[in-house]
This record gives sequence, C-alpha cells and structure tokens, in this order.
Amino acid sequence: MRPIETRYARSGEVRIAYQVVGQGAFDLVFVPGFISNLDLHWEEEGYSRLLKRLSAFSRLILFDKRGTGLSDRVDSRRLPSLETRMDDVRAVMDAAGSGRAAILGASEGAPMAMLFAATYPERTRALVLYGGYAHFHRWVMPPERLEAFIEMAETSWGTGATLPNFAPGRVDDAHFAQWWARFERLSASPTAAAALARMNADIDVRDILAMISAPTLLIHRRNDARVDPDASRFLAKKIPHARLVEIAGRDHPIWTGDVDRVADLIEECLTGEPAVADTERVLAALLVTRIYDTAKLGDRMWSERSQRFQETWRLLVGRHGGRAAGTHGELMVSRFDGPARAIRCAAALREAAQQIGVASAQGAHVGEIEMRGQPVGLTARVTMQFAAHARRGDILASRLVADLAVGSGLHFVDAGRVSLDELDEPVPVVLATSEQHLEPACRPKGRPAEPMALTARESEVVNLIADGKSNAAIAAALSLSEHTVKRHVANILLKLDLPSRAAAAAFSARHAGPDGP
Repeated sequence: MRPIETRYARSGEVRIAYQVVGQGAFDLVFVPGFISNLDLHWEEEGYSRLLKRLSAFSRLILFDKRGTGLSDRVDSRRLPSLETRMDDVRAVMDAAGSGRAAILGASEGAPMAMLFAATYPERTRALVLYGGYAHFHRWVMPPERLEAFIEMAETSWGTGATLPNFAPGRVDDAHFAQWWARFERLSASPTAAAALARMNADIDVRDILAMISAPTLLIHRRNDARVDPDASRFLAKKIPHARLVEIAGRDHPIWTGDVDRVADLIEECLTGEPAVADTERVLAALLVTRIYDTAKLGDRMWSERSQRFQETWRLLVGRHGGRAAGTHGELMVSRFDGPARAIRCAAALREAAQQIGVASAQGAHVGEIEMRGQPVGLTARVTMQFAAHARRGDILASRLVADLAVGSGLHFVDAGRVSLDELDEPVPVVLATSEQHLEPACRPKGRPAEPMALTARESEVVNLIADGKSNAAIAAALSLSEHTVKRHVANILLKLDLPSRAAAAAFSARHAGPDGP
C-alpha cells in the first residue's frame, strides 16, 4: 500500500496532523478517541481494516487531536476547553478543502463530534457516534476511578498497562498487547496522557444534545468495558430522531471486535445502501493448534520439540490440502477449503504431538476471512479462543463445523457452550474425533453387551478383525464397500462398548467357541 501523506492544519497556535484517504462522493471526518497516532493506525489489522472499509465509500479525513500522536502537545498547566478542541475539527476540514462532511466520533471523540454538529449544522451532513457519551463522570469513570487511572498512566504508561481498561478481551493476545504498548508510547507521553484524562473529565455536553439537527446513528457494544451502554441510550432519547444500534462485544475501541459490522452500519447510514459484499473475503475453515509443555522439559528440550512440531505441522497441513497461515507464539493457524479436511488434519496433528512429546489443544471454526495475507478479524479470534478453551488432546470446534461436515464420516460430540469475549451469547461447541479412530467419543453407560447383540454380518466382521484383516481386506472378503465396513466397525465398537479394533479382536477371542464366535 502506498504510504499515506500526513499534512498539518493550523488551529490557533497549534498544528493538527491529518491525512486524507479515498475518493468517495462525500467527506467523512473521523474524530478519534482518547489517544491516536496516524502512522501507527495502519499497522494494526483491525484499525487498518476499519479505515480501508470507510475510505472505500467516502473521502476519509483522519486527524490526531491536539495533545496526541503527530499533533502538537498541550500545556498541562493550561488545558484547552472542549470548544477549543472542537475547533480543531473545523480547522482540519478547512485545510482538507471540505465544506460539509459526515462526522464520525468514537469514544472521547463523540462529545467533540456532537458539539461540532450543534455549532456548525451547515457543515454537518450526518453524525455517527460510536461508544459515545455526554458526561464523562456519569458514564465513563467516577472521580475516584479517574484518579487511579491517572496515577497508573503517570507510573506505567508505555507498557500497555491501560489495555485492560479498554480491551480486556485482548489482554492475552501477545501481538496486540505489544502493539498497544507502542500505541501508548507513540500517541502521548505520560504527562500528556494524564493531561488528556483530566481534559476528558470535564466533558459534559448534555445541554446541547437537543440542538443537533443532523441525522444521527449511535453504535454501542452491549457489554462495553469502558463506556456504559446507558450512555448511548441517553443520547438516543435526547438527540432528535437519533437511531441506536447495539452490537455484540465488550472491547471498547472501534477497531476491535467485529469491525466489519461497525463499517456496514456506518456505510448503510451514510450511503442509504447496504454494504456491498467484499469479494476479497472468502468462506474458509480455520484450525488453530496450540502446543504447550506439561512435562517441564526445560528450555532447550522444549525449544527443540516445539521446532520439530512446527515443521511437522507445516508438512501435515499441506498433506491435508490446507495452507499454513501463520503463527502467534505457540499458536499455529492453518486454513482449509472445508471443515472435514481441517478436522482430519487436527487428528493427525494430535497424534504427531503425542509422538514428539508435547501437549496439544486445537480449535476449529468456519467463517469469512481475507483471501490474502494471514487470517485476521473475528473468525480468526474466535478460533483462537476455541483453542484456548480446549483441553489437552481436545479438538474443540463450533457447531457450524459439525453441521458443514455432515456425511464426511467424522464423529462429533456435543460439548456444551463456550462464552467468547466478542459475542453476546455462549456459542455451542463440539468435540471432534476423526473416522480413523472409529471409536465413539461418548458412549452410553449400561450393562456389558453380550455377543448376541451383534448382527450376523457384524459377527462376521468381528471375526475378520480378530484375524488381523484391514477394512479393505474385510470389504473384499465380504463383497462390501470399504465405507460399509467402516460403519459396521463403528457400530460394533458402540454396541460392545469397546474403545478400539484391538479390543474388538480380544472380545472375539474371549467369546470364541470350538468353531469360532
């Protein structure tokens, strides 16, 4: 992608950094939240995805608020008012040659956007507020929590310490946490961060809400970790003709969670048309494989086994028709055209892990991903969470995987529901067992079965299993298809409550009479 040019607008004595992206039919000004950095936004997959979606249907104008990112800092002894900061929006629009624009205010950017819409109705085409509020202390932080936050900012800023306050669901995502620490450092200094927090504490725009005449869309996550959803419900009541859409999720930043859902709502609101399907996205099955050391092997031995498994992983993924799509620490992500291939590969990887001497746990899911590059977005994060929930040796998959794999010969057992950070309701999941094992993962308990529980044909099959014959040899001997033999073997193991073909052979030997069973 060609580097985006950064320019500067003058707002009073302050220089405000801004960028212009896209060539849409109307202008869209994005007013960011607490902190921002124009250059760093493009390095994070969710943020970059959001900006690309917005600039696909608009001429997108981005800027860093005063005191943040590439813009001039503020004097912590003379903090500017909200009206002064609101003027920065007008200054950027003037510099970018924008007479009238739609305004998107996210989080702390929402009060600035509301004030601008009320002050300059002739320059406001429409208003979109994401995770917004009218009064800081009522809906974001009471005074005592704010002081604790400022103390943390002054002592731990730049380490990513604020991440749990904004996106608790991403705390265990090492790559994102590392980016967030850089985001803190490059967006504001510790002193500037504390000053910004104090500026935000003064926000109260409740008295101007009735003066907003622009068409207004409100978007809020139902379990938002930073801004109480009641904040947007209040705005919906006070802003004339405002429409509120609540979406799933608890992570607060606009570029986290289901970014495409947010972009779809904004596009439909501003264009009057539903978002056009992205031809660069395809439906795929993702498999995330996690390995870990339960035997306390020591750094050197663990490193050797981990490297050996990763080499085996790439080999087995290719053999099963998949593609190794990247690694995140000890997480290995692979993609397949269909869920059956993914599950069969997972079974092979589980066996390989046991042979190498490492523990494995795997998650599988089906959803839309980008055709190019590493799988990112909601589908990838859900699959990673499945892998995190899976126990040692488990292949934990979404119910959708089982539904799409019907007729594949794979066996799935209901495993209840799993709660995920970005979804409102717990997701039904299953445990998967490949047909190669031919053993039910969950068998009903009851009295031991007797030999007469088998049909005549099943008795013949058990006899041939005891003779050491393969499924192909049994099929030839009985003039059956190999698939039919597999079904007979599965039924035999189920009826006799046996774990394997070897156990079936032993059963046959125990119950054999003078002339056989």
